[in-house]
Amino acid sequence: MLDAAVITFARHGYRAASMDGIAELAGVSKPLVYLYLHSKEELFSAVIRREAAALVAAVTAAVEPHAPADRQLWSGLTGFFAHTAAHPDSWAVLHQQARTQGEPFAREVAAMRAGLVDFVTELIGAAARESHCAAELPAREVAGLAHALVGAAESLAEWANVPTGPDGSDAAAPADPREAAERTAATLMNFAWTGLNRLMAGERWGAGGGGGAEPGVEPGAGVGSGVGVEPGSGIESGAESGAGAEVAERSGASG
Repeated sequence: MLDAAVITFARHGYRAASMDGIAELAGVSKPLVYLYLHSKEELFSAVIRREAAALVAAVTAAVEPHAPADRQLWSGLTGFFAHTAAHPDSWAVLHQQARTQGEPFAREVAAMRAGLVDFVTELIGAAARESHCAAELPAREVAGLAHALVGAAESLAEWANVPTGPDGSDAAAPADPREAAERTAATLMNFAWTGLNRLMAGERWGAGGGGGAEPGVEPGAGVGSGVGVEPGSGIESGAESGAGAEVAERSGASG
């Protein structure tokens, strides 16, 4: 019943979805659906909780324990993109339907997102410690960076799952779903982690021009162990080892 509900809510929307249609797709009687889940609202809440838990579990399971912080983030992002690509109806329910239907649905999705933001916040903090951060990052700023990164991942998941070619396919997209997820994760790392690397080295953007680096900080200075991203070099200690190195090279991350 929950599987049928995911498909129905994703493809028809919460308001247009009917208990009759869900029961028919599940191959059960409508009274049986009401017996277990009582109302469409309760059914939708159960779907959100199950799909949110599955997404968080996928991200957590994908993270490489004891790896440098950037490698942990890259592997977690890979798990995120692999799961959303493999379960597009689930992602549509969480990212499109639940967030637009008001309470209590939006609150449940917000709780899931808060957990992901906390996870990313910890990784950014760990990366700063590993790199012996030249400029201490305020806790609120770290949280803001984590929110921005999670938001970028959510947006990128939408982009990665939409065919772009004129015939409905993308000739440049990898055929292997895992490889595609790794490449999408590397795209986000190349965008976000290089900037984080420079920030941890003490360089900041300024509206006055000239690169915005703080006095005494050479623009483009590396961070060192744990992050180590030189400008134009890709994800050195993260995606450049093992499978990540292949992804970085294929996606142009190495130059």
